[in-house]
Amino acid sequence: MARRSTGQVVTRKTKRGPVYALRFYAGGERQYVTLGTADEGWNQRKAEDELAAAMAAVRAGTWQPAEPTAPVQRATAEPTFHEFASEWFEANRHGWAERTVDDYRWALEHHLLPHFAKHRLSAITIEEVDRFRAVKLREGKLAPAQVNKVLKRLSQILEVAEEYDYIVRNPARGKRRRAKVAKAQRSWVEPEQALSLLDGASVYMRPVVATLLGAGLRVSEAVSLDWGDINLATGTIRVGRAKTDAGSFREVDLPGGLVDELAEWKMRGADMLGEWKAEHPGDGEPVFLSAHAGRIRRQSAANVARRLKTAIRHANRQLGKLGIEPVSERVTPHSLRRTYASLRAASGDDPVYIAEQLGHTDPRFTLTVYTKAVKRRAKLSGAYLAEYEKALAWAALPTAERALMGTGGKQSTPQFVEHSPHLA
Repeated sequence: MARRSTGQVVTRKTKRGPVYALRFYAGGERQYVTLGTADEGWNQRKAEDELAAAMAAVRAGTWQPAEPTAPVQRATAEPTFHEFASEWFEANRHGWAERTVDDYRWALEHHLLPHFAKHRLSAITIEEVDRFRAVKLREGKLAPAQVNKVLKRLSQILEVAEEYDYIVRNPARGKRRRAKVAKAQRSWVEPEQALSLLDGASVYMRPVVATLLGAGLRVSEAVSLDWGDINLATGTIRVGRAKTDAGSFREVDLPGGLVDELAEWKMRGADMLGEWKAEHPGDGEPVFLSAHAGRIRRQSAANVARRLKTAIRHANRQLGKLGIEPVSERVTPHSLRRTYASLRAASGDDPVYIAEQLGHTDPRFTLTVYTKAVKRRAKLSGAYLAEYEKALAWAALPTAERALMGTGGKQSTPQFVEHSPHLA
């Protein structure tokens, strides 16, 4: 069955102004008829009238090409990519934000034009696009994601060329033309990675990392702690520099593993603390100290961030031996607050309680972490599950403290636990 006659008015933007043309089917074949420019008296309404007349002739069977012995030719020769891309850029740049203009110019001048400038549009094939992608990846100057941005600009330009009938199809279109981008690593520490991270820390950093993992403190809160803020007998930390308006301080319950870590650190660091007190009488008893260039100093947030990177590298060697995914280099001290929330959620604690321990007035973040922790825990097996269970044992609250919470203490028994018995 012959294709039903249909058509449309096509408007091309050129340096001479808009050029009007007709595109329609006649006798089952695609026809393209150039009408003329605005200077020659053509406009949208006149072009639509001409289209209506052409369609009437097609339906009556009387329409004939202007040159029946030769295919319809364009008024101008097929442009090179340089010519067409430059015309496209100039025609559209005034409608773009300044940053977009700079971004598009960078893609054209530094990447697309050096490769495709002399190509006629129809000479840009799928094979040539793939060759361009391979060259860019081999050069190594652009990351795969940036190569894809450049390919997107190419596709954007060739999309217009396809609409103008310079090419039959856009060879840069589709996911298969894009470079493979590696999946971004998580920017937090999963529970099964936690103990390896702890073991990877230096003697000065281990108690700091343990406190960030086990108490969920902000790094600024951790390095500001004095021994007077910690009660190892009751297993609590009094945080006196809360970020929110929830109060001037909050009391954080310590898991058994962290109580042991801090007790050991208090004994090991006694001599260092004595030197500090001799040099800084009346300036408190910092929990976390470091020695540098023969001087004893209070740990700083910047120093913790630097040394955490070293701990991550050491931890990843151990995780590699266990066959567990490495910790991302993107992890920061603040990332460990999420790990704390995951451990508390996996232990079955109420999200509202966890939010209070973190110093959050809004528990929505904790609810999100809680849901993910429950779903993820059910999927683990092998070394992942074994290390996860070890982390939960380390993060468990003392029996007496948990019993208090279940009998009207600071935490009520969470209603979510009965739906996830494997977390109880």
